[in-house]
Amino acid sequence: MSNPVSEEARVIPLRPAPARPAAPEPAPAPREPLWRDLVGEVLRRERQAQQRTLKDVADAARISLPYLSEVERGRKEASSEVLAAAAHALGLGLGDVLSLAQNELARRTAVRRSPAALPHRPYRGLSLAA
Repeated sequence: MSNPVSEEARVIPLRPAPARPAAPEPAPAPREPLWRDLVGEVLRRERQAQQRTLKDVADAARISLPYLSEVERGRKEASSEVLAAAAHALGLGLGDVLSLAQNELARRTAVRRSPAALPHRPYRGLSLAA
């Protein structure tokens, strides 16, 4: 007596198609920096320039140490009140911190933009002369 399983059709797996050399993928566009990363870097740079510890600045700003650490690392998006408290603890104003972060953003994104990428817009404003 023959085995019924052996008489069934056998399935033979297909071989994968030979891999063609892939066309080189274009390099992904550089990611724009996040505002929270820039602000955190400014706070950390200013704190380290003053040779102060996270604990010292967190205590002076009345912010928890873990929270300030996360803000410096760009993990948390701090409110304007928290940023102002951290800035004042470092002897800066909120505007100073934001201005330094904006300068850093301009520096990083200026490298990526070429003049040809920016549209030329002629000035169409009103000019007054005395």
